[in-house]
Amino acid sequence: MIKKTFKRAFRDSLPVLAGYLALGVGFGVLLQSKGYSFWWAILMSCTMFAGSGQYAGVDFLASGASIITTAVMTFIINARHFFYGFSLLDKYKGAGWFKPYMIFGLTDETYSIVCSAQLDDTVDHKKYYLFLTALDHSYWITGCTLGALLGGILPFSNEGIGYSMTALFIVIMVEQWLTTKEHLPVILGVCTTIVCLVIFGADLFIIPAMAFIALELVIFRKKLDKTSAREEADGGD
Repeated sequence: MIKKTFKRAFRDSLPVLAGYLALGVGFGVLLQSKGYSFWWAILMSCTMFAGSGQYAGVDFLASGASIITTAVMTFIINARHFFYGFSLLDKYKGAGWFKPYMIFGLTDETYSIVCSAQLDDTVDHKKYYLFLTALDHSYWITGCTLGALLGGILPFSNEGIGYSMTALFIVIMVEQWLTTKEHLPVILGVCTTIVCLVIFGADLFIIPAMAFIALELVIFRKKLDKTSAREEADGGD
């Protein structure tokens, strides 16, 4: 079962592999351009594992920002992860000694796959979440390190590299839409985000959007659970 579980996690993580390598290389190149060696890329990607937070961290390091400023800005950038965690309490329950690492390694992409994966009894669910988290983390470390190593040798422009993350999310969303009959989460997410963007503006919409989406998912949780259970039953027939 462990071998099959790892293969399933690896297969599901392939879209993340493409996105993380591209974004990681961009981060490594940016870090190297500020005068930091590849060891900094390894250290930051191992201990932070936050794409947007790490990109911002490069500017914090280069500008000599204070610890307080760095801490506050990092919290604001990654505050959305609080809402992710609430919705995974049941899935991660009973995960054992590797649960802290799974919490640490929870990223946007890992969260999306965990929520959309349709797992049967031939797969160890908790080990699947662990393998998925570790694989995604290894992709990010590899990309960051390669970028830092190659940044000083090969000419590389990071212009437009941020779109890789957007493209990755679109692929995951489309796959989730096609593999499930319940489209309410996607509809709620898109509509709520647009409304918050209009009301709060591009600089402030993320946290309120995540808060409203989390509230909406709690409100519709029973309906979503029933639909999920029905789809799993249909799949097992």
